[in-house]
Parts: sequence; C-alpha cells; structure tokens
Amino acid sequence: MYVIASSPEGLEKYLASEIIDLGGFNINTYKRSVSFECDYATFYRIHFFSRVAFRFYREVSRFVCYDRLSLYEGVRDSFDWLKWLPSEKTFNVQVTGRTSSLSHSHFTALEVKNSITDLQQSVWNKRSNISLDNPDLIIHLHLNNDRGVLSLQSTFESLHKRGYRPAIGNAPLKENLASGLLKMTEWNGTKPLVDLMCGSGTFLIEAINQILKVPLKFQQFYLFENWLDFNKNIYLEEKNKAQKRVVTFEKLSKIIGCEINKDVFDQAKVNIKLAGLENYIELQNDDFKNIQFKSSEGLVLCNPPYGKKLGDENELITLYEDMGEFLKSNFSGWEFWLLSGNPKLTRYLKMKSSLKIPVSNGGIDCRWIKYLIR
Repeated sequence: MYVIASSPEGLEKYLASEIIDLGGFNINTYKRSVSFECDYATFYRIHFFSRVAFRFYREVSRFVCYDRLSLYEGVRDSFDWLKWLPSEKTFNVQVTGRTSSLSHSHFTALEVKNSITDLQQSVWNKRSNISLDNPDLIIHLHLNNDRGVLSLQSTFESLHKRGYRPAIGNAPLKENLASGLLKMTEWNGTKPLVDLMCGSGTFLIEAINQILKVPLKFQQFYLFENWLDFNKNIYLEEKNKAQKRVVTFEKLSKIIGCEINKDVFDQAKVNIKLAGLENYIELQNDDFKNIQFKSSEGLVLCNPPYGKKLGDENELITLYEDMGEFLKSNFSGWEFWLLSGNPKLTRYLKMKSSLKIPVSNGGIDCRWIKYLIR
C-alpha cells in the first residue's frame, strides 16, 4: 500500500529513516511529510514503533481537481465507496491545502461529503451519517496544484500522544518533536544524559523509550480496523510481537532531570511513573546550578524559556548567562544541545555553537543548537 506520514517540520528525514528501519520502501520526503510503500505487517508495525510521526494516511486515489465540479466527480469516481463505506458506517472529512477555486476547507469538505453520500443515496436510497467524535472512517483530502489526493486516516488521535503525559507544563514540548530532536543528537544511551530544565519530563522519557525501542502505548482502537481489507491475523501477530518485546533497561547510563518549579517537578514525577521509568530517571527539584555530577563526557539538554510563551525576555538574560558559566565550569568535554526560539538570548551563553538546525516548536521558529563545551 502507498502511505503518507506527517511529521514536525524539520524532522522529515528522521521519520524517513525510522520508516526504513521498520520495513517501508520507496521513500520520498517532503516538507512535514514522508511518503512510502509497505506491506500490511509493516503498516501495522509503524503504528507501534514510530516515535516521530503525527499520523499515517493510506492514499486511495489521485485526480485532477480545480473547481467544485471536478472535486465532486473526482471524489465520486476515483474510489469504490460503496464497498468501503456501507451506509451504516459513519465518516467525516478533513481537508488540507487549496486550489485557486477551492480555498475554503469547510466548503471543500462539504463537497467531498456530498459526493459520497449522493452516490450512496442514488444506489441504496440511504446514506452514511457524519460523526465528528467517533467516525468509522476519516477521509482526508489534500489539494495542491489543481490535483486532489484522497487518503484514509489510520488513527483518530495523533500518535504524538503517548498516554504517559496527563500532566504538562505551560509550554509543553510535543513527544514526537522531542524524540526527533534526540535522534539528531545521536545519543545512544551509553553516556550520561542531563536535562537542565526538564519540565514535565518529555525529553527524559522519550530518550529512554527511543533508545530501547519501547513500543508506543497501544490505542484502544485504530481506524484501520474498520477498513475493508483489514487483516486481523497479521495485525494481531505484529501487536503480539510488540507486546512481548523484551526491553533491557540495565544498559542505560545515568539520566538526570532537574526542575526548580515544585508543581512542574511533581508533574514530571507523575509522567515518569506512568511511563514506567521511575527507577531509571533521577529527578531533582532544584536549580540546575546545584547539579553535581562528575563524568568526562555526556549529553546535556535544555529547552529553556525564550520569552515567547514563557518568561520575560529581559529577565531571562541572567538565566542564560548563568547557564553558560555553569556548563563551562562543570561539564567540559560534554555536548550541549539547546532548543532556542530567541537568538538574542542565546548570545548570553557566551558559547560558540557547532551546529544549528531549524525546527518549529508550537509555531515558533526555533533552532536546535549544538555546543561542544570547552
């Protein structure tokens, strides 16, 4: 089957690498997405192990689409809706992109719905209902360059929601973004890892689960289970393999998270316990300047406030100055990776970067910056 996966902007090649490792082939990368081919086993497997993807979409057709009529006819004629969508099943329509004549996503979605339900009505004299909260199918249409791509969405919830994070801070880092950023560091679990401001613990949890290839929490139900060609035997075989996978935590190096805010620290404790990692992460409710750890090498991470969603920019200058001095005095020989949404503030670290990678965090243009601490 032909599949499209969505990802955080800037992490497309890391999602592609992940999909190749899981068995996908004929990979193509685009902005915020990756397309590929795979068999049924791989398709089910990627839902259990992909740590970078938001969603997966199974492409079912492409057609010329430049106005209302070509949209209506293209949807109606390009897929066997009568087999895949019986009238007793519900659905809804999601639309992305636009053409010169189809620029309003709500109107476009209504036309897709009308095309399908009019076809059902003409053949059966009855039609499917729309469901926003619990649909049997989610039909996705992407418009670009006067062409439409129809896909079936494989899950209702985004895969970045791991299920371990009911407690989050005021400016949470999405789990799949954290996982992608960690892939960039090439940390392999054999060197110590320290998060100076761990917030709700996302970096720490994703670091362990990614390195040890811990399966994602299984969703209670996947939308692909409603598809006409759903292969239950292959699905259960892949799910059982994932459930029975042996995870060896003993090989992990020291992992430390520091959070000065007591309420946020308590959130991190809850999340880490829900992830089953309370025995492998050392949490400290303290200022990062009080961290004491001796090692000649390791990885330091930080997603500090940068005056966009949290903190006043002027008040944060001292924080960045203190961070730079602390790292240079205590972590010589280590790598430091900083998620920055404010280049003015990073200058106050007084450290020379060796790599800057553009990423988007919650709509903020950021840089994932690597420093070699001297």
